[in-house]
Amino acid sequence: MDLDNWRCWDNSKKNSWKTMMVLAYQSLGVVYGDLGISPLYVYKSTFADDIQHSDTNEEIFGVLSFVFWTLTLVPLLKYVFIVLRADDNGEGGTFALYSLICRHVKVSLVPNRQVVDESLSTYLLEDPPDNQKNNSRVKMYLEKHKFLHIALLILVLLGTCMVIGDGLLTPAISVFSAVSGLELYMSNEHHEYAVVPITCFIIVCLFALQHYGTHRVGFLFAPIVLIWLFCIGALGLYNIFHWNRNVYVALSPYYMFKFLKKTRKSGWMSLGGILLCITGSEAMFADLGHFSQAAIQIAFTFLVYPALILAYMGQAAFLSQHHPSGDQISFYVFVPEKVRFPVLILAILASVVGSQAIISGTFSIINQSQALGCFPKVKVVHTSDKIHGQIYIPEINWILMILCIAVTIGFRDTKHLGNASGLALMGVMIVTTCLTSLVIILCWHKPPIVALAFLLFFGSIELLYFSASLTKFLEGAWLPILLSFILMTIMFVWHYATIKKYEFDTHNKVSLEWLLALGSSIGFARVPGIGLVFTDLTSGIPANFSRFVTNLPAFHRIVVFVCIKSVPVPHVLSAERYLLCRVGPASHRSYRCIVRYGYRDVHQDTDSFESKLVNRLYDFIRYDWSMFTDVNDKAISSDESTSDCRLSVISMPGLLAPPAFELEGSEPPASVSCGFPTIESITELIETEQVEPTGRRVRFAISDDESRTNSQPDIERKMQEELRDLLAAQEAGTAFILGHSHVRAKAGSSFMKKLAIDFGYNFLRSNCRGPDVALKVPSASLLEVGMVYIV
Repeated sequence: MDLDNWRCWDNSKKNSWKTMMVLAYQSLGVVYGDLGISPLYVYKSTFADDIQHSDTNEEIFGVLSFVFWTLTLVPLLKYVFIVLRADDNGEGGTFALYSLICRHVKVSLVPNRQVVDESLSTYLLEDPPDNQKNNSRVKMYLEKHKFLHIALLILVLLGTCMVIGDGLLTPAISVFSAVSGLELYMSNEHHEYAVVPITCFIIVCLFALQHYGTHRVGFLFAPIVLIWLFCIGALGLYNIFHWNRNVYVALSPYYMFKFLKKTRKSGWMSLGGILLCITGSEAMFADLGHFSQAAIQIAFTFLVYPALILAYMGQAAFLSQHHPSGDQISFYVFVPEKVRFPVLILAILASVVGSQAIISGTFSIINQSQALGCFPKVKVVHTSDKIHGQIYIPEINWILMILCIAVTIGFRDTKHLGNASGLALMGVMIVTTCLTSLVIILCWHKPPIVALAFLLFFGSIELLYFSASLTKFLEGAWLPILLSFILMTIMFVWHYATIKKYEFDTHNKVSLEWLLALGSSIGFARVPGIGLVFTDLTSGIPANFSRFVTNLPAFHRIVVFVCIKSVPVPHVLSAERYLLCRVGPASHRSYRCIVRYGYRDVHQDTDSFESKLVNRLYDFIRYDWSMFTDVNDKAISSDESTSDCRLSVISMPGLLAPPAFELEGSEPPASVSCGFPTIESITELIETEQVEPTGRRVRFAISDDESRTNSQPDIERKMQEELRDLLAAQEAGTAFILGHSHVRAKAGSSFMKKLAIDFGYNFLRSNCRGPDVALKVPSASLLEVGMVYIV
């Protein structure tokens, strides 16, 4: 799947007003479904137990004042005007903030990071002003202390777990609140046994349709949310003019203090219901990559925000003239009886749209966690060949469905579901506030006092709501805490074991001399075909390959050591994805290929990956031999080419099909350089690991004027011979050589380490997808090499 035509990179199209308005319209169905349906359950959750609606209307006016200022300060001020600016190449979300910080400060725990990655065109860094010494002090302090790196990762994982928890709770509370409108059409006896089964049925249908992808029904999403927003806005205006035109006075902050003064502790506890009015605000930032900053700002500021304010004011106006008990407060009592049933149908459709958005976001964030080595391997299915980022994860989908149904049946009311959802919501927002504060200092290079003011102002608001949610621990709020603890344990154990495995591979890799000596060893044979040896190492020979050839003294005529790694950017262009170099002399026919993906990139299918890799090898061989000069005569005589010490970016954007291997009279590739704006010609040289006593260097990019054809007949003959070998090996078939690992804690390890490695990690590894499934390797071409890791 070629993603270079992905719309996120075409910033010029996003700048036109017409395109911007179209994106703003489309964002309604993806971003604002969850936030738009919050009026269904806010007042019902707020007046559930803690406070009672009295004749003085102080309670309802106080709640309205809290809702208004919460919507104004958090979604509008914090997200729309501040957090949306902290994007990572147009991407948003927890991992976008983390990758942005990792690029500016060396706090990443991803082990196979290379300096060469900093030359990616998406690896954008902003140079700090010369006078910002305080920023460099913060940066140095973070880089110096390893425990801060771990603490930052834990913070990011916590936010990720809260998002996953929200993906579990949002469908339950949204659909349940919408379906609860049936209570107005049936008796209490029938209502009790109807709402839960209908809710569960809708949830099952929702999750069962996930494998089709949102793009198949996505055209319906935006119109549904648009009609819903106009509907609640119109209902709000009707209730204001019909019941209480002076309800606008409750927008004054005075009513918040008056509310807390009268209700005291019960009023503070009721904030756990009020905070639900900003449910889905995080989606504005998390789904930023699908749209544009301006489109999301326009949609919220001029449509979503006014519609929500009118809806809450209309409900407050109705309640100021009516004083039902907490159990009787429902969204549908504000709706005139003549239009109640159509509104009920529309509310159910809107709740499904809102649920779909958070489910898709859950798939996306789990895929990002997996890319950074923080989540067990799962099967990722790409549901659209045209729309980037639309994925489906079968295991996660069915687990979410089962847990969502269990939560619905177990809680059976909006109150407990709201308490659980509110805690997860505030957990995500607190994490975003903390990470954005670091971005303000480290990436935007603002004075620390600015970041501190941002942290204290918004952090205090969110902590107030978070503390109110914690008081409902026994009434549903325990669920997201339990889910976060379980997910945090899984993710941290997996990440810890992954790092330990990489360290084991690094310490046990073999030298280049060992590999070269195999060619002259008696009894070793080279069989036809291409052997792709997958490893996490970016240099050296992996131990699983040495174990393979030791027990089976033969390996393929063409050997490629493939390292598929994630870099701290959201996307890597296909032109910059492949780094290639030789391993040993040209006659050995061994190569190294480093394939780089961003944390939001789509991994290619095996057939596509194999053909593209052969294409790049073909171009690399032609390019490498074309770089010979008279100075290389000595290397020619020793049968070595110039690339023994160089990594080169090989890019042929116009080559979409396997090359026709014209071995006679062929010209070298027109361009093998990505044309990075940050690299000039061949001046940038990057140090790599030394294999021989002499220093080895890596040449990263070579411009077009450096590519030339060497007319020496000996060089031409050797190049044609190597290309023939590659063609013959491709026709013979490709074998995928993967390590099948078993990890054990070393003797003398602590009890917690043995528990995490021997039981936790091995249990997860044995019950999740293997690397062959994650890489989509056909079973007929798979060779697994058993390895025992003592960490």
